[in-house]
Amino acid sequence: MTQQKNPYQIIDTSNWKRRLHCEIFRNALQPQYNVCLELDITNFLSKVKENEWSFSLAFIHTVTRCANDIEEFRYRFLDNEVVLYDTIHTSFTYLNAETELFKVVNVPMTADIEEYIAIAKEAIQNQKEYITGPVANDVYQFSSLPWVQFTHFSHTLAGKSDKSNPMFDWGKYHEKDGKVYIPFSIQVHHSFIDGFHVGKFVEYLQKNL
Repeated sequence: MTQQKNPYQIIDTSNWKRRLHCEIFRNALQPQYNVCLELDITNFLSKVKENEWSFSLAFIHTVTRCANDIEEFRYRFLDNEVVLYDTIHTSFTYLNAETELFKVVNVPMTADIEEYIAIAKEAIQNQKEYITGPVANDVYQFSSLPWVQFTHFSHTLAGKSDKSNPMFDWGKYHEKDGKVYIPFSIQVHHSFIDGFHVGKFVEYLQKNL
């Protein structure tokens, strides 16, 4: 990331309510799990078209804003400690149509959606490299599969099992019963995020959409 150092607090896990659950899943063979669902984007899509926004960038901003409002999505492992970041930023794939290869673009989160879209477009334009380095700890990872209306999704797993960045993916949207739906995938680390928190996030995201 190119932004300034991201503030965080170190959690005293000896008095932390999630200590037991965190350790159990931290030592699991596969500590991450994935949930796939459909989101109703009827109103969101109308707003995107009305403002002539990039769908992908507007969607990334909306998902990030909602995830940042839920504390469990901002926990990470760092130097063998559990930390809670103030803000999580964004890292997303962007396809080069000529080479048919994607690049990974890192963009700091902003409160204003139009400001975010402008910064992201500039970053996409200016970045020539496909990969600029390892994925930062303080980002949500995003990727799209707009050619496929998927019902299940899985990721390649790289790095240590302590890698706990939530990963969000979406596919080809479609119309059904007069509404527009999009397949959406959420992958999270069970040390920090349970099904309850995923449900809380999905409900909140759907309301915002």
